[in-house]
Amino acid sequence: MLIDVGVNLLNRQFRSDRNAVMQRAKSAGVEEVVVIATNLDESADAIDLVQHSGLRCTAGVHPHDAAAVPGDWQIRLQHLASHPRVCAVGETGLDFHRNFSPAHEQREVFAAQIDLAQTLQKPLYVHDRDSQGEVMDLLSAVGPLPPVLIHCFTGSARDLENYLHAGFHIGITGWITDQERGGSLRALVPEIPAERLMLETDAPFLRPTNVPAQWLQQYGLPLRYKRRCEPAMLPFVLHTVAALRGEEPADLAAITRANAIRFFGLAEPHAPAEQ
Repeated sequence: MLIDVGVNLLNRQFRSDRNAVMQRAKSAGVEEVVVIATNLDESADAIDLVQHSGLRCTAGVHPHDAAAVPGDWQIRLQHLASHPRVCAVGETGLDFHRNFSPAHEQREVFAAQIDLAQTLQKPLYVHDRDSQGEVMDLLSAVGPLPPVLIHCFTGSARDLENYLHAGFHIGITGWITDQERGGSLRALVPEIPAERLMLETDAPFLRPTNVPAQWLQQYGLPLRYKRRCEPAMLPFVLHTVAALRGEEPADLAAITRANAIRFFGLAEPHAPAEQ
């Protein structure tokens, strides 16, 4: 059984068949997902979704959304992130690849969420794309941190070394299946200690390249979904990571599942909240 620690389940690509997506995930052996939120409204919607489904979610502001936060965003986020179904603060961090928000606003919003995670003592769910070490610098500039997950890691060997030295966890997505774009990551993934590794799809993004062409037909899905990633595709990430590490998929599944339960404080069994 697997836990997908990163699914954008509220993304509009899942609007018409969200329940079926989760049913397919369970049929593929993905017993649970962590629902990612990227702004205040989505955080509120995620809480509403998970408190009736037995899942958990994050609450935070993605670097892409940093420029759009309202004046009272920190008060609102603290209220949202305090909800018992919220298992981490984020997705937050820095993204200097696309720069949808100015760098200085990304830094300010990230720093405030680091402080919030420290206050609430909830894990940090961190996005780092092309920050050139600034994510690590900001995380290192404060006092003791709660557990930190570097979501969808695609960084350099130096980045990985620094994150592991700091005690952070590393999330691996379908990027690992792309032999061209994921070449450097494929070389690094054996260096991640088993107890720090977690698996995620980041669905509907980063569809694994090793998903067979007949996958849609298997589930009776239309061709318009041919590029969409789903949590049911997590086993394709698992098998690639296991092969690169020289490990048995079943063993790696058990280890990463245990890591997710421990890191996020997931209950087992995980029952829906009373209504």
